[in-house]
Amino acid sequence: MKCARFNRLLASTALGFVLAIASHPGMAQQAADQQKVDAGVPIPDTSLPPPLTAKDVQSEGKQNAAVTAPAAPATKAEPQPAQNAAAPAPAQNAAAPAQSATAPAAEPAKPAAVAAQAVADRLRELITSRQFDRIVGRKADREGIESYYKHHDYAPIWVANGAADARAKSAADYLAHADQVGLEPSDYPTPAFKSDMSADQLAEAEIHLTETALTFARQAQPGRVSFTRVGNDISFHPAAPEPAEVLAKLAGTDDAGKVLDAFNPPQPEFKALREKLAELRSSKGDEPKPDAKPVAPQVRIPEGKILRPGMKDERVIALRKRLDIAGDKNDPRYDDKVMDAVKAFQLSADIGADGMLGPNTVRVLNGQKVAVSKHRSLQNKIDTIVVNMERWRWFPRDLGDIHVIVNVPDFTLTLYNHGSVYWHSKIVAGKPGKATPMISAEMKYITVNPTWNVPPSIIEKEYLPALQEDPQALDRIGLKVEEKPDGTLHIFQPPGAANALGRIRFNFPNKFLVYQHDTPDKYLFARDKRAYSHGCMRVQNPETYATKLLSLVDPDEHYNEARIEKMYGSSEININFKKPVWVHLTYQTAFVDADGNLQFRDDVYGRDAKMLEILKGPERRVADIPVERPPDTSSKPVRVPAGMVISGNGPRYGGGGPNFFDFLFGGGGPSQAPVYRPRGYVGNNGRYYR
Repeated sequence: MKCARFNRLLASTALGFVLAIASHPGMAQQAADQQKVDAGVPIPDTSLPPPLTAKDVQSEGKQNAAVTAPAAPATKAEPQPAQNAAAPAPAQNAAAPAQSATAPAAEPAKPAAVAAQAVADRLRELITSRQFDRIVGRKADREGIESYYKHHDYAPIWVANGAADARAKSAADYLAHADQVGLEPSDYPTPAFKSDMSADQLAEAEIHLTETALTFARQAQPGRVSFTRVGNDISFHPAAPEPAEVLAKLAGTDDAGKVLDAFNPPQPEFKALREKLAELRSSKGDEPKPDAKPVAPQVRIPEGKILRPGMKDERVIALRKRLDIAGDKNDPRYDDKVMDAVKAFQLSADIGADGMLGPNTVRVLNGQKVAVSKHRSLQNKIDTIVVNMERWRWFPRDLGDIHVIVNVPDFTLTLYNHGSVYWHSKIVAGKPGKATPMISAEMKYITVNPTWNVPPSIIEKEYLPALQEDPQALDRIGLKVEEKPDGTLHIFQPPGAANALGRIRFNFPNKFLVYQHDTPDKYLFARDKRAYSHGCMRVQNPETYATKLLSLVDPDEHYNEARIEKMYGSSEININFKKPVWVHLTYQTAFVDADGNLQFRDDVYGRDAKMLEILKGPERRVADIPVERPPDTSSKPVRVPAGMVISGNGPRYGGGGPNFFDFLFGGGGPSQAPVYRPRGYVGNNGRYYR
């Protein structure tokens, strides 16, 4: 049977060859000569099966027939065109299965295992080649990628069985929705994994997704915008995650999206803004049209002085009717019900909710437009939330069990104890051009009866010109002027009721030489906007603040306001904390209040505008790269100008005294015994002790 089949194949091949020659016009003579040769060839035995035709060869190749298949019935060979003649190669391929059929069956290959090793091999080639520098631009990322993959035998993180695994899909889906956490999805492109990708393509896609994941982790944790690009009055120490550690976390889970999300700030303030951002983006269709005109109310509120709780005014009657406040509509008292109703209206109108009836509130109540700055479009609200979320990335991830948050645009200070509000107060903050900085620092002690050591920046810009014009100018306002042995100028104000720092200073040493303190200018706390200082924060109720702090850090001492007041005198007294309290100076122009309401405040220092300029301009591509700042000379001591006469109204410095920093913040020496004053005592300065 095998011989017959082979003879048929040879005969068919010969026939095809003859036909091909005959059909060629240039070979007619060769065909004629070939006929003479053929005449001498014996005629094949007709008992044998007829030779295979081209049609037979083609059908056999398609069917991939086994040896055990029945032979096709014998048919008479028909001449075929030369172009359809079967080539020797298909005939050989057709015969191959028959020959191998009798051999032992080989063990089938494992495509998944082969694919995984092929991807790993290609990863090794990519990572160890010069091409790697082109694929991954950041040096730290390259080093982290090389370290991780090398220690894991170049096994892929995102590829399994020759395709993207669940981990890759989870990461890609999360990165596509990075706008939910205040970032831009276009900054985190992910490769498209396809089913027919080669090992080379899979390896390159692996590296690209790895680089994108590292970029997100780096920008989600320490920030997409480096604070160095925003201002010189901001200082933090954000730590970017180590690339190799990031990859290890991602490789250890199938839920890569959850791992990536954990690089965002964990603070409750950030999470609250995240929720409000989602609400605003889902309400785009509900935004009122810009040309919508306010509807004039039936009851108008007359203009007048600012009304606060506890006051009586005839305008309250109109206010009760305008807001439809339950109760006696003719009651002129500005009670809690009125305050709550006014605050609710202010929140709905987005004009700053303080519960007081000021001029802006009156205008909006009467259907008038307020200043443009008070009207925020939906996009402006979204942008403001985004930049505030970005600033939270600069702060320590752990704010501390006991910590203080100062919100400069809101002019408030809040003391937290294990996540709960413990105490709240108004503050006066730095004025524009003398901004209160953004920092995190530890408060370790407070000083009663502080000396105000004038910072060098104020000496140079304000007091030195006054001294050059009049050497006695500062003496007349209670300031002492000294020349130190090294020729630098020292100006200070001794302790007392008239001291610029008041009776208490709250110390958290920092490079900007700012702190929290009491103030004799209590009238400023009645104002809505309280940006009047040179950068320090004036606290409305410092005695209460001191006792609240001490009750948390040293509860066994049982400090109260009366005990603090008994310490008032002419000598500095330091009260050291048994454990430090973290102080965070923030700039929250958008935040969620205790009642869950989204609040907006004015951009006092223009930090929102600067950050939006960076995020929406060409600088965004390099926004996370720190820039070198000019050297800060604000704390550099000021030298006495040649020929300047110092009045000598204070003791000169000796060589062994405290340095300037110690003088500025107090401390450095042993605490002095308190000077007790009985209640009702009136000191030489006229202060009455309660």
